Amino acid sequence: MSTHEPPTDRDGSPAPTGADSPSRSAAVSAPGTPGAPGAPGTATIAVPGPSPSSDGEVGAEGDRGAEGEAGADDDHGGGRRWSRDLLWIAAVCVVVLLVVNAFVVRPFAVPSGSMEGTLRPGDRVLVNQLAYAFGGHPQRGDVVVFDGIGSFLPYQDEPSGLKRLLTGAGLAPAGDTVYVKRVIGVGGDRITCCGTDGRLKVNGVPLDESAYLLPGDAPSAVPFDIVVPDGKLWMMGDHRSASRDSRDHLGEPGGGAVPEDKVIGRADWVMFPLGRATSLDRPAAFAAIEGTGGHGEQR
Repeated sequence: MSTHEPPTDRDGSPAPTGADSPSRSAAVSAPGTPGAPGAPGTATIAVPGPSPSSDGEVGAEGDRGAEGEAGADDDHGGGRRWSRDLLWIAAVCVVVLLVVNAFVVRPFAVPSGSMEGTLRPGDRVLVNQLAYAFGGHPQRGDVVVFDGIGSFLPYQDEPSGLKRLLTGAGLAPAGDTVYVKRVIGVGGDRITCCGTDGRLKVNGVPLDESAYLLPGDAPSAVPFDIVVPDGKLWMMGDHRSASRDSRDHLGEPGGGAVPEDKVIGRADWVMFPLGRATSLDRPAAFAAIEGTGGHGEQR
């Protein structure tokens, strides 16, 4: 039956239209009995069907279902895109962190009290690995972190290339070969201790160490008179009575001096504990030694 034509009765005549037309009901006469719907002998059977309002409601539910599925797909797609973006961001952050850790700034923990009262056990310091990267040299008074293999550990073998790579990238612990000390003398310096005044001298100039030496400590209980070889550094801790430093290796290969190329970087900041956060500036007393020798300076 075409939806563009009005429904017809069983005899083919046009069905009544307008207000008199039955609403979605079929009038079926009893067999052999003529009559109008509702007359005696006529059975009226209402055939239920979806009303226009029901049709509209069903259509609305179907539309909403389709929209809901599309929205769910969009949500899933957006969630997957967001997850991929997060993974990319995390990967970039990891790469940047590794590059910074390997070549720029690297954290180290202070394991002992050999640098008290400048550094305490458990302090975390940030080491500037670019401080001497472009032709610069460690300066007297700098606090530096260095690898002691070949100087403080003269008989220990160098680690494998892979271990050096992993350690340099911060993916493996530095181990017990890494030290933090203060540079007292550079290549060419003559360092003596201690004269009648009880002070350490660099190139004949008495050094005022009151700004960093642990109160109550003497500059050194071990007398020495050395000339630092070119390209090497004389290292001492600020807690002299508790520091194993260049003085303790005078009779060993290298004489206790540390090669410059073993310096990992300059300790520039204490970052933890937060209550002790500070910069590690070069003490002003070392300015009195400038121009007296070292690094090719004329005495």
